[in-house]
Amino acid sequence: MTPRRTTVSWNGANARRMARQGLTDPLTAGPDGIVAVMPAAQAQILSAAELSVGLRGRGLTRADVRAALWTDRTLVKTFGPRGTVHLVAAADLPMWTGALSALPAGLGGQPEGVRMSPRETETVLAAIGDALTGAELTVDELTDAVVERAGAWAGEEVMPAFGTMWPRWRQVTHLASHRGLLCFGPDRGRKVTYTRPDVTPLDGPAGVAALVRRYLYAYGPAAPQDFARWLAAPNRWAAEVFDRAAAAGEAEEVVHEDGTAAWVVAGDTAFPEEPVRGVRLLPYFDAFVIASQPRARLYPGAAYERALAGGQAGNFPVLLVDGVVAGVWHQRRSGRRLAVTVEPLSPLTGGRLRELDEQVARVGEVGEARPELTLGAVTVGPHA
Repeated sequence: MTPRRTTVSWNGANARRMARQGLTDPLTAGPDGIVAVMPAAQAQILSAAELSVGLRGRGLTRADVRAALWTDRTLVKTFGPRGTVHLVAAADLPMWTGALSALPAGLGGQPEGVRMSPRETETVLAAIGDALTGAELTVDELTDAVVERAGAWAGEEVMPAFGTMWPRWRQVTHLASHRGLLCFGPDRGRKVTYTRPDVTPLDGPAGVAALVRRYLYAYGPAAPQDFARWLAAPNRWAAEVFDRAAAAGEAEEVVHEDGTAAWVVAGDTAFPEEPVRGVRLLPYFDAFVIASQPRARLYPGAAYERALAGGQAGNFPVLLVDGVVAGVWHQRRSGRRLAVTVEPLSPLTGGRLRELDEQVARVGEVGEARPELTLGAVTVGPHA
């Protein structure tokens, strides 16, 4: 007899995700512990990542996040899911490098004549790892080091990027990161530096299995295509990964209210009975809005048009009311002053306004600034 599958409501799933993210009650962990449960914080805008982490903690500020990243080194800035810059817990780096280096390899986005062959790719990766061992190098310095080790062809400026041309080797920067050969070092003035982390990647299947468990704990119930979208991986590969997790007794199938199947960590089938209440502000590219599915439920009605840029979550900072997107917001810093503009999509009650005041105050605490709230239209467009 087939066991009866647990039926999960949208409200229950959303409430559990928010609770585990520290968005219902703040988490007591430090920055690395908070990032571990996210389980990564997108950081192409580092100040947004600092705010994402800080808002999930109890009494944390951006200084605490920076200390974890650059002083204590319990956080690592590297290329994570979707090839984008993320903060991950240093203790999780073996999992991340093992899992990401096991993703199916494609041809890449470069045209013939620019794209490197598999042999050239491995030559450049070896050069990057060697050059960054015990060093912190700017892009220009790393280019010189790669050319010295691999040959002049690796430094040919053939890749159009941001109005200029990049050297050929840079097309594998994210791959070097996934292999554990490269991560970000502290900025040198206005220049980014790279270094080599002290990490031994997990075996690929073990890394993927561990990442599936972490993802499902944070964002389950989820379907294979949700996991694929989160990683920018093929749907078929993700389906096979979920099948292996289920066969190993590590994942369990549940069913949404509409009858569609999804998966959770095996045995992790308890969900809150009450929906989320309250007001929250989340910054650009917050992990919760990027990973939570289905987006049509998280961005209901007018929020889908106003707060999603062409269907891409994270390009607007969002106002959450009772667990769903109900507006957008923007902050502008001038010295210690922080001007916060919030655009609700419908009028807020007096109680909601008081909660918003508290959220704005918390944004100021994390950012070590004096916030000033204005309700009105946000005229700044989406961040690309």
